[in-house]
Parts: sequence; structure tokens; C-alpha cells
Amino acid sequence: MNDLPPPAKPFVVVRDGDPGALRGAVVAIGNFDGVHRGHRQVIGAALARAKALGCTAAALTFSPHPHRFFKPDEPHFSLSSERDRLRLLAATGLDGAFVMRFDAELAATPAKDFVERILVGRFGISGAAIGFDFHFGQKRGGSPAYLAEEGKRLGFSVDIVPKLEDEGRPVSSGAVRSALAEGKVVEAAELLGAPWFVSGEVIHGAKRGRELGYPTANIRLDPACGLKHGVYAVRMAVGGKLVDGVASFGVRPMFDAGAPLLEVFLFDFSGDLYGQVVDVAIIGWIRPELTFGSLDELMAAMDADSRQSRETLARSAGAFPILGAI
Repeated sequence: MNDLPPPAKPFVVVRDGDPGALRGAVVAIGNFDGVHRGHRQVIGAALARAKALGCTAAALTFSPHPHRFFKPDEPHFSLSSERDRLRLLAATGLDGAFVMRFDAELAATPAKDFVERILVGRFGISGAAIGFDFHFGQKRGGSPAYLAEEGKRLGFSVDIVPKLEDEGRPVSSGAVRSALAEGKVVEAAELLGAPWFVSGEVIHGAKRGRELGYPTANIRLDPACGLKHGVYAVRMAVGGKLVDGVASFGVRPMFDAGAPLLEVFLFDFSGDLYGQVVDVAIIGWIRPELTFGSLDELMAAMDADSRQSRETLARSAGAFPILGAI
């Protein structure tokens, strides 16, 4: 087991009311789903500008994701929950985050009012950093060029960060989702800058793993999770330590074929995890979810999965996302 790094500096989260110590900050604006490398460039621009101006730097993000507001009946695979997004942002060096509720009122706010009433009037920003394709306001009426013009008029800086590509691939939340949907977790990690991870409460299961000699920590993920069903090499944060393991994500076709569940078997670990909220990093792909002819065949496959997972994790020693405290 490896120790987790100590928490980053204190991180302020402002949801409503007085922005307090974050008033006058340079804000990195975006949804920041997954906080991938492209997002980190926007954050880096905000940090650099804040340092030059001698002020604080914060993220300005939205909850729920606009896709969930505009298309509530269409499943949306979020790469990170609001809590996990803030924990990722807290580890970037930012001083805090403004979390704005994305509702009908905000969706109907014209771009001009968003700048004058919210960015300047409510938050008193010293500057903004945005991606090249960031649009805002009613019917996405505000463009990067428009925000830059408003910044000149109202006296705040605007940094527009160009498109980031990785060997010809766009670095975007959509590209990460596509990689995870295909089980390409190494590719997803390259785009994110760290392994993709999930958080959840360990719940009671059917105890079949215990009967087979593979007791598992079971975690129910968001129903919209688009991770490919299969077996993965994983690493879990438990009590400030990192513990290696192997996990199956899917519907258990040999048993109940029920709702998808992440079932994690930890190597060289004993302890009661029920009720604890844990973080699980998905490090490597092993195989798709399969139906076997017998329990003996299943157990032989689980033995092989564990061996392969140990080998994969040995090549990725210590790999885990850096998370801050909120």
C-alpha cells in the first residue's frame, strides 16, 4: 500500500450569496467535467493571470451540467460528480470555486447580463480564462470574442486558451467518454492527465464473491455511467492508503443480470468497508464481461484476472488522481 499525498491548501466553495474572499478573482470558466488536460490549460491561464495581478484565482462552474438541464430525459455520462469535480479543481492550485446552479433563469440570461450582472456585479472579477469554444448566455449568444470585447469595455482581462490535441486527438470530455465506452482506459487517462476514477458508498451485495473466495466491495455507479462492461485493474483509496485490486463492472450475466454494479476485490486487504465512501481509479482493461459454462470456469478466469491486474498495476505503481479537500 502507498500513502496518499497530503491535501492541498484550503479551497473555498461559493454557491450563493457573498463571494467573500473570492471577490475580485480571476475566474476560469467552464463545466470542467473530468477536469482533463484541456481544462487544466484554462486553469493554468487563470492562475498565471492571477499571479500577475496579485489576486486570487477561482473556477466558475455550473451544476447540473447544461446537457442534463436541456435534455433531462436523455442519459448523460458525467465523468465526475459535482463533489469529485470540486476535489479535482481543489488540487490544481486554485483558491476556490463558484458553483452556479444551471436552471431556467440562468439559461435565459442574455450574454450581456451574464457579464455585467454576474461576472462584474456579483463576483467583481479581475479577469477570465476560457477555452476557445466556450459560449455562454441565452442561446449560447456569448462567444470568446464577445467576452474579450466586454473585458476591454468593463476593465477585466480575458485569456482565450486554444484547442489542445494529443497526437491528433482532441482533448475533450467527449473524447474521454468515448474512450471509456470502449474500455480504452489508458487512452482516457492520457487525455485526463491521470486515471479516471469513480467515488461511491460501499454497499451490501449478494455475497457471492465471498463464497467464491473473492469478497468484493460493491459500489453502485450513476445509471448513466458509460464505462464499458468488463474487468479492470483498479486502485482504491482506503483510509489514506492506496490498495490495488481487480474489479468487474457490469450486470453479472451468470447470476442476476441486474443493474450495473462495480465489484472490487482488493489484494492483500482485510477490513469492513460497508458504508464508507471510497475512490476507485480505473487503471487498466483486462477483458469484457463474459458468461462461463460453470463456476469452476468463472473462478479460473477470476484467478487469471487477478494475476493480470497485479502485473498491470505493477507497471503503473502509484498511479492515482490528485484530489484536494473541499
